[in-house]
Amino acid sequence: SCREQPIFSTRAHVFQIDPATKRNWIPASKHALTVSYFYDATRSVYRIISVGGTKAIINSTITPNMTFTKTSQKFGQWADSRANTVYGLGFASEQHLSQFAEKFQEVKEAARVAREKCQDKTELTNPALSIPSHQVLPSPIISSNGPGEDKLFRSQSADVEISTEKERLKKMLSEGSVSEVQWEAEFFSLQDNNSKLVAALHEANASVEQWQKELAAYRDETEALRQRVS
Repeated sequence: SCREQPIFSTRAHVFQIDPATKRNWIPASKHALTVSYFYDATRSVYRIISVGGTKAIINSTITPNMTFTKTSQKFGQWADSRANTVYGLGFASEQHLSQFAEKFQEVKEAARVAREKCQDKTELTNPALSIPSHQVLPSPIISSNGPGEDKLFRSQSADVEISTEKERLKKMLSEGSVSEVQWEAEFFSLQDNNSKLVAALHEANASVEQWQKELAAYRDETEALRQRVS
């Protein structure tokens, strides 16, 4: 839509985890697709979107709880609990993978800041959430997202929900076969390289045919000159 703008795009082979086995990867298409980060300024929402033909292959809203994991030099994956799936991306180079991973971390942090601002705004505008000055606040429950990250104040029910979600996502990721991911990513990368080599070979053959025609013309011209000289 007009309110959403792409902020970063790259090309990669897109996979989804097999919902039946939770182990095998299912390729979304035979060729690499454009994968883009989008930002919706109206709702302050970040999404990863990839379209194959008229079908949305990836439509994943980034949340502060998501994690992008590099499973090989050219393959990375993340779990989307809302879509109930795990997405995998096979890149042409390690550099492309690193760029996508860095952007994922930036967008994840931006989503966290946007969520906190939205919560603060809701508390300020909702009179039901206002607390009298004489009322004593209970000690907040503090949970940390990990080393080096800012600590967030959450309710106990939210902590339980997030903990359960993390455990389920960890299980989904652990059930995925890393070796199969690497082989599939390398296979599609080799397919791309093979297509490029075939195109280059056709171009070289066309050039050879042209050179042979020119050589034959030069030979005919040389023979004609020899006959004239003799």
